[in-house]
Amino acid sequence: MMTLAIHDQRLTKPGPQNAALRDYDSVRRAIAFISENWRAQPTIEAMADAAGVTPDELHHLFRRWASITPKAFMQALTLDHAKGLLRDSASILDAALDSGLSGPGRLHDLFVTHEAMSPGEWKNGGAGLTLRYGFHPSPFGTAIVIATDRGLSGLAFADHGDEKVALADMTRRWPNATYVEDHEGTAPLAARIFDTRLWRPDQPLRVVMIGTDFEVRVWETLLKIPMGRAVSYSDIACNINSPKASRAVGAAVGKNPVSFVVPCHRALGKSGTLTGYHWGITRKQAMLGWEAGQLGMQ
Repeated sequence: MMTLAIHDQRLTKPGPQNAALRDYDSVRRAIAFISENWRAQPTIEAMADAAGVTPDELHHLFRRWASITPKAFMQALTLDHAKGLLRDSASILDAALDSGLSGPGRLHDLFVTHEAMSPGEWKNGGAGLTLRYGFHPSPFGTAIVIATDRGLSGLAFADHGDEKVALADMTRRWPNATYVEDHEGTAPLAARIFDTRLWRPDQPLRVVMIGTDFEVRVWETLLKIPMGRAVSYSDIACNINSPKASRAVGAAVGKNPVSFVVPCHRALGKSGTLTGYHWGITRKQAMLGWEAGQLGMQ
């Protein structure tokens, strides 16, 4: 049996963890407003009003959250920016994919080593696996971190109040596994993922991929996309020698169980549009903008 320790009043309590959740709650509302109105280039006053904070608070919030100003963040969220990412990637795609974890943006990215579960373990729905999970604050809302003894196997996101739904969505992927809540045990993984000071090549984050052979091939390709770049589903299909499988690639991207670390948010439509994202298009935009801020610091 799974038991969840989720308190509805967390956002009102003091402490750095709850501050992170409050930050993303305000950022999420600002991003949703910008996404709908970016063509009109709204003022910071309008953004702040949508987020429920003052213009000064919004300015400092974005500085703290993404190390860029709200105006710069708005530019990073526009479709023109997304198309620019895709155009840039097209010219370096082969080099980026062939170089694995190296690349110009990888200096500030997660250094990841990975392995795949056997096809039998996936086919049996995770039977015999013990998966530990915990809820942790992140720059993108509440993160649900799921791990095996071998490493990180799941990372999902939820807005306030939707944690149980997000966890249920993850557990349905491996219905025969045993789930144990372990906040303390998963906390170091959460810190390793979201604290950029811990992104060290000599201490790679181990990821365990649980999926079909095809899905794992797609996810391995996603791992090779440098931060600040993006690729199309058709590019990924060509890279895995299945040029006609763009739709299947899109489905595999959507089933990626390790969000953000396996960067499915860097996959775009062929025209460069920000297509759907399992954890919400606003969160996908937030991740791209947050990464733009990280790259701006180098």
